[in-house]
Amino acid sequence: MMTLSGTTANLNDFPLSVFTEAKSRLAGIAIETPLIRLEGGRRNDIFLKLENLQPVGSFKIRCAANALVARKDRLKGGVSTASAGNFAQGLAFAGKALGIEVTTYVPDFAAKSKIAALARMGSKVISLPFEEWWAMLSQPNDDPNFIHPVKEPEGLAGNGTIALEILDRLPDVATVIAPYGGGGLSTGLGLAFAAAGTGTKVIAAETEAGAPLTASFAAGEPVKVDFDPNTFITGMGGPQILADMWPLARKYIAGTAVVTLEQTADAIRMMAKEAHVIAEGAGGAPVAAALAGDFPGPVVCVVSGGHLDANHLISILQGNTP
Repeated sequence: MMTLSGTTANLNDFPLSVFTEAKSRLAGIAIETPLIRLEGGRRNDIFLKLENLQPVGSFKIRCAANALVARKDRLKGGVSTASAGNFAQGLAFAGKALGIEVTTYVPDFAAKSKIAALARMGSKVISLPFEEWWAMLSQPNDDPNFIHPVKEPEGLAGNGTIALEILDRLPDVATVIAPYGGGGLSTGLGLAFAAAGTGTKVIAAETEAGAPLTASFAAGEPVKVDFDPNTFITGMGGPQILADMWPLARKYIAGTAVVTLEQTADAIRMMAKEAHVIAEGAGGAPVAAALAGDFPGPVVCVVSGGHLDANHLISILQGNTP
């Protein structure tokens, strides 16, 4: 079994077979999502990878299901995780299919739509103050039945299957922009592109609500930043990056792009009107970064999820920033 340890040296040479095996393992659970061109922008080489169309509404089904399926024969009883909602939904979806009970610890600001979806899938949901919830993510956990939403090697491999699909459809892709939450998506993509031997650069999108990776890159080491969890953008950002992810982020993420809440809302509004796509804040941030930046193209933005509370969507469509 692959493990994260120390400087994660054993992940630095992920062979391509790890990702192709994950892709086979996910067949029938996750779908191959569409890759469409974004119309109406200032450039015509921006594409959207629509992970919001996954069965649970986000890319997290890939990492959650791959991690669960890979270890299901070793589990004793149910599993638990700490998640703002999307990873937990992927885990609950896979758990229901496999007959494995799932308990989810969520932060007290988790989107109501995500909590409701978890309940529908049969997951037990326990809400915690943000500090307690963050501690579950950032501190060591020796419970063999706890599945971390970011650091599981099988989870990184599941996320990397997105890169394989992008290369199948757009082999000359130059830049891929993904939101940075815990780091599992962007580093998983970077690992997969490296394994495939491409020159594709992965850019991590962050927002003004909290950009710990940008600050850490500038400092040359992980640092803490101010973080406002009370925005319409959930599932990304935080007060600091996870220490175990720093070596991977430093090696496999080419840079960051910080966008404002207003730019993110504008991107969500544009996708709804021009592409008929509903994206959550974390799914809109990469598009905001692509529209504001000057990245080599073609550029693919990973629309990571579509769980946007209805009142936030209404406000955005009316031209506001919630």
